[in-house]
Amino acid sequence: MSHDSPDDLRNTLERRRFLQLAGGVALAGAAQVPSISAAAPSRPYVPGASTTEYDKMFVASVTPYKVGTEDIDETAFRTYMRYWAQPKFIDAGGAVLVSPEAGEAFYLTQREKLRLAEIALEELGDKTIVFSGVMQTTTKACIEEAQELKRAGVHGLFLMPPIGTIDIVAAWDSAKNPEVWIDQLREIADAVNLPVIIHPTGGKFFALPLESGMKTVDAVPQIVGYKMITEDFNAMARALRAYSKRHVAILPAGAANMNPAIQNGWFDGTVSGSWNYAMEKTVDAIVAARDEKNSAKAEGLWSDGLLALHRTVASSEKGYRLHSAYKLCTWMRGLIPDPFLRAPQRRLPIEQVVELRSALQAAHYELISDSAIRKAYPQLS
Repeated sequence: MSHDSPDDLRNTLERRRFLQLAGGVALAGAAQVPSISAAAPSRPYVPGASTTEYDKMFVASVTPYKVGTEDIDETAFRTYMRYWAQPKFIDAGGAVLVSPEAGEAFYLTQREKLRLAEIALEELGDKTIVFSGVMQTTTKACIEEAQELKRAGVHGLFLMPPIGTIDIVAAWDSAKNPEVWIDQLREIADAVNLPVIIHPTGGKFFALPLESGMKTVDAVPQIVGYKMITEDFNAMARALRAYSKRHVAILPAGAANMNPAIQNGWFDGTVSGSWNYAMEKTVDAIVAARDEKNSAKAEGLWSDGLLALHRTVASSEKGYRLHSAYKLCTWMRGLIPDPFLRAPQRRLPIEQVVELRSALQAAHYELISDSAIRKAYPQLS
């Protein structure tokens, strides 16, 4: 008869506490799926209308796989969606984005994206807003995917620049030729007339130049939110606030921009993968600044390891690793069963695992045991 080690027992208890918190009554069994009693938006969407309905704190959700495989773990994903159904997140204005870049939109099939959207809607569709990413190599395939997602009932779409040849990816000059993306955005948005949040990055620049970003907003009336991937946050925020045709939400991406955005009146929500591994303390810090108007309390929360954690995750000093780090940290929190992305995305080396583990611990997060980490990283000392 085998016996669990103290580390294994601790890991089991940690996982059990998470399942209780998330409402996951049986990871190993088939759960009873609640029916959706109502859609989250309070009124039908009208393209081009000015609305703050979609000013939400969207978590750009990671996609969990079965241990040691690249197969989506639907049961783990359902449990993870129940984690986001907590009142702490929902009551603070939380919402969910499935199949974003952090969720590996580029590497998911249409059927996989649809299934993730269905599960998210089953668990959250009567509680908050659920958007889905769209990504295929051709505009026609993107339109078909968007139409299927609309039929599944998603409340909106998250759209990224096209992928494919060097002409429209690495060599794309979005300052000279913003129409490369605008043309595709229009076709997708017009085919479904759902609200759209855009991810304005790609090409020769890290982010769309301000003028190209505003041309995009003006050309596609279904755009309701702008993920703040930008070289100059303040300038982009000012331009969006000055835009007079309709409200377009300013949605910070990097957690380091969240508190300054609140202080400057430029915080309408988020689209961020940072939520995946640090929801509780990040909610506390945002609520303190935004709702309680207690900047000292907020600063104290950010300075107690939280901001340092987010900056460590986002650091590119050892090579760009953002999405690999999101998933690894989420796994070390015990929220998903496996830490890896689909190849060819990076598997982080052990020294970076240790670095990220230390940052999570410094932010006072309880983690899975070292023995559990060794199952994926045997070289951990």
